[in-house]
Amino acid sequence: MTRPTKAQTPRKRTGWRIALISVGTVVLLVAGGAGAYAWNLTRTFDTKTQKITEVFPENEANRPAELEGEAAKSQNILLLGTDTRGSINGSIDDISGQRSDTVMVVNIPADRTKISVMSIMRDSWLEVPGYGQAKINAALSYGGVPLAVETVEGLLGVRMDHVAIIDFDGFTGVTDALGGVDIENSIGFNSYHLKGHYFEPGTLHVNGTEALAFVRERYAFQDGDFQRTRNQQIFIQAVLKQALSAETLTSPGKVSALIGAVAPYLAVDDGFNSSYVAGLGVELRSVRVGDVNFFTLPTLGTGTAGGQSVVNIDWNELPLLQQAFQSDALAAYQPPA
Repeated sequence: MTRPTKAQTPRKRTGWRIALISVGTVVLLVAGGAGAYAWNLTRTFDTKTQKITEVFPENEANRPAELEGEAAKSQNILLLGTDTRGSINGSIDDISGQRSDTVMVVNIPADRTKISVMSIMRDSWLEVPGYGQAKINAALSYGGVPLAVETVEGLLGVRMDHVAIIDFDGFTGVTDALGGVDIENSIGFNSYHLKGHYFEPGTLHVNGTEALAFVRERYAFQDGDFQRTRNQQIFIQAVLKQALSAETLTSPGKVSALIGAVAPYLAVDDGFNSSYVAGLGVELRSVRVGDVNFFTLPTLGTGTAGGQSVVNIDWNELPLLQQAFQSDALAAYQPPA
């Protein structure tokens, strides 16, 4: 990939969420020809997931141009995490006024041979369309999902094809439905969210409650959200490894439990239905854990702005990242060390 010769001016305008994609893939792998069983799974997904009524910016002029040629077959899915189910009357399809706790973009290239998962630090400081400079997670609070989409699209210079929001509560059920997962913990720490629990460094088998505490932790780390983001990516890999194992793929009960666990805590746009997930499942049937690449939007560390502690985006590196998205070459993109 060739670096741009001239920096472009960014257009103005918060890990485990990839599990929902892997779950959809597993459903197809296991149930593709299973008749009534497959029908029951798809019905569970479509009836138990909540639908987001307003997703994309109303003004098409505020969105990047659609990709052309083979690149147009690539898919970008915006994943937002929220921890506010209790304060929004049990519904996650309308979370205006709430800040997104986690922001990720899942990129599936046209050839369907890889998956890239990019985390965006929730305190990333940028221009939120119509509101000026703010943290990226404020976009959801200011203008709901459409503004969150517009902000991310403006940052990356590419359209989002679908949006999914997942509540933290559904996360524990996914882990427990898998019988727990094995994570590779890089830093030992005392949990803030699970009082009295110490996460030893090394390989740990965690249940849903422990896993939720693991991915939410930031107070125990010197670099706060940066290590939390790394831990989320560690957990995603663990979920994928377990979900794509022969033990899971050959167990209809486990697959059903996975779908049943996550669906009630998932809100998606109308096009993100069982047919869409099924199609991706078929197309991604050769993808394995090693084909999923995790990275974080390049930053220059933390700073202060507007009296707040923020994460500074690496604006000099951004044009190369935008180019990778726009040319369907994200799988080859190498973020700076």
